[in-house]
Amino acid sequence: MKEKEIVHIIIAIATLAIISGFRELIKSNLIAFSLILGASAVVIAINLISKKLAAARLDADVAHELWTVERYGWKPGYHLDKPIFAGIIVPLFVAVVTLGSIKFMTLLTYETRALKRRAAKRFGPYSFTEMTDFHNALVGASGIVGCLLVTFVTYWLPGSFWVILGRMATFYAFFNLIPLSKLDGSQIFFGSRPWWAVLVVITLIFMMYAMLLV
Repeated sequence: MKEKEIVHIIIAIATLAIISGFRELIKSNLIAFSLILGASAVVIAINLISKKLAAARLDADVAHELWTVERYGWKPGYHLDKPIFAGIIVPLFVAVVTLGSIKFMTLLTYETRALKRRAAKRFGPYSFTEMTDFHNALVGASGIVGCLLVTFVTYWLPGSFWVILGRMATFYAFFNLIPLSKLDGSQIFFGSRPWWAVLVVITLIFMMYAMLLV
């Protein structure tokens, strides 16, 4: 993992904690915010580790960075001089405008890269020298599944921290399924629409449960 990726992940964890614990920060409830910060680190860590394990299974590597926006239109000339860190600006803007009511958890994007040993394989289900859109979708889907598994496990654990973690993992999975820009949802959707549809249905079921948690 490169230094740039580590920095972007740390910023993403901090941003997720701020938008998730916006009301707690306003009320200066540092104890509750510390729990949210810990849950933020766990959710993002599980999501990233799941992707890296899936990528390793496909003889590939996956790198993460903050969601950036470089274009504002379809024409070739419609692009910004410098990319905007939408993974920071958009979630924080939504949190401030809604006073923490809406937690827009769109923070990180990922990019897969085939390893040299992948090109050396000539047989089997993964005998492609380059990453296909479907395999790239599998990597993104693994991150969503990892978050949903966290929610399932926390269902059986008592304590406020596990409730916070379960809710956050579910909402993180939901927002990262949005097929927008370079987010996970776009890469899953264009790589395998059936997989995307199945994950959306499952995540919505988890969402219904998470919204009922007190």
